[in-house]
Amino acid sequence: MGRTTPTYRDTLRAIEDRWGPYRRTLRRRDQPRFDQLFVYARTHADAAGMLNHDDRFAPLLVSIAIEQERRIDELEAHITELENPTSPDCADR
Repeated sequence: MGRTTPTYRDTLRAIEDRWGPYRRTLRRRDQPRFDQLFVYARTHADAAGMLNHDDRFAPLLVSIAIEQERRIDELEAHITELENPTSPDCADR
């Protein structure tokens, strides 16, 4: 017996394929950014697949938001480190 519903990873690939024309018309400098959004979504595909949400696009957007939030946290921590050079982590520099 085969699967009756596609996996979330299959759905994600289909969404990315449907957005292909949009990606191709983006400026070259923005195409890698577009691609990165789907990397973020694939990072959380296991969790999104467990959700089995009616709107297959919603978990994609939440996955992207989570990864962007993580990047913001990392950048803020790096800025704090640069602004406070007396912290133990910066003593060796």
